[in-house]
Amino acid sequence: MFADRAKIIIKSGKGGDGHVSFRREKYVPNGGPDGGDGGKGGDVIFLVDEGINTLADYRHRRKFAAEPGEEGGKKNCHGKNGADLILKVPEGTIIRDAASGKVIADMSGENKRSVILHGGRGGLGNQHFATSTMQAPKYAQPGQEAIEIEVQLELKVIADVGLVGFPNVGKSTFLSRVTNAQPKIANYHFTTLQPNLGVVDLEDGNGFVIADIPGLIEGASDGVGLGHEFLRHIERTKVIIHIVDAAGTEGRDPIADIHAINRELDAYNPDLLKKPQVIAANKIDAIYGNENEIISALRAEFEEKEGIKVYPISAVSGQGVRELLFHVRELLAKCPKEAVVYEQEFDPALGFFKDEPYTITRAEDGAFVVEGPKIEKMLGYTNMDSEKGFLFFQKFLREQGILKELEEQGIQDGDTVRMYYNEFDYYK
Repeated sequence: MFADRAKIIIKSGKGGDGHVSFRREKYVPNGGPDGGDGGKGGDVIFLVDEGINTLADYRHRRKFAAEPGEEGGKKNCHGKNGADLILKVPEGTIIRDAASGKVIADMSGENKRSVILHGGRGGLGNQHFATSTMQAPKYAQPGQEAIEIEVQLELKVIADVGLVGFPNVGKSTFLSRVTNAQPKIANYHFTTLQPNLGVVDLEDGNGFVIADIPGLIEGASDGVGLGHEFLRHIERTKVIIHIVDAAGTEGRDPIADIHAINRELDAYNPDLLKKPQVIAANKIDAIYGNENEIISALRAEFEEKEGIKVYPISAVSGQGVRELLFHVRELLAKCPKEAVVYEQEFDPALGFFKDEPYTITRAEDGAFVVEGPKIEKMLGYTNMDSEKGFLFFQKFLREQGILKELEEQGIQDGDTVRMYYNEFDYYK
């Protein structure tokens, strides 16, 4: 079966612990603390690989972890940073939080590389804690903990055009005729068990990518047949080609078939019916003349009533195919150029902090002091010097309810908020 879904557990690297040691050298009096800092834990990074088109690499392995950072050493030696874990996926892969189903990242469009989990920061060695009154500190900071979550990988193939139709109407034959794809073709139902992609090359060089979406039958949106597995692949396409059997070799009613498939598309996602459609009345090589009562009925039902063009074609001989492809290219030219990319709905780091406590108190100078494991952990994972890190910090305060609680305690514009070694002026 086509590997277009996988559920895996990913874990970032734990930060290395800071080291406790003291300088001990002959002829060097009063040696002070010289414990080094721990190394940073490795990140978990997803990377688009143009050379793969399935999620088969994640079918038989469940757990993936980045390297932890090493502990700091004597003589102020910094611990080695943990190696990042790079997971390669095909373009179009959506990474979701398995528990909530919310989107973490969509590996589509310009998003070719995404850091999903950040490794923990290394702990500070005891050299950082020496003061005038504590010249020999015997403690160091532990490294930040790793983040571990379960994610659902879901591949939605990226194609400009999607072929839909009931089994055995000639979709695979059509794809092999107009593209370089070589799908398995046979005269029985459900030959195609995975979306097949191919590139259409037209004379003027303006080609497009076309995908055969298998298994769409009545009830597909409810899980009947194979359709429930593959309906998701239509979401990224811009134009839909309905292929029907105009010769009636299967004894089916093409008009009823098109309406049935449109009902399945509407039940799965009503936006799919907003996409431009075209009808390919296939197998005209098996009828006398270029038209029969089936094609005439299709034109009356869809071309005259709904403005959906009907093209009689033969996927076997190639008759009428060129005209159909140029019409599809015209429809594509009117579609938005941007690919369908899903926005982030869930940040794993925010979920990592949610169960930790925090306190809000007032200092003698009037500043609002926010402290606790939740705050300490957040600061350990956030680079406040970067714009992205500061935006994450603001989102964290809002989504964790900290801003709301500060407002309830009477904070005003211009008041100071102190979080350990960071100070900020509050403005609503």
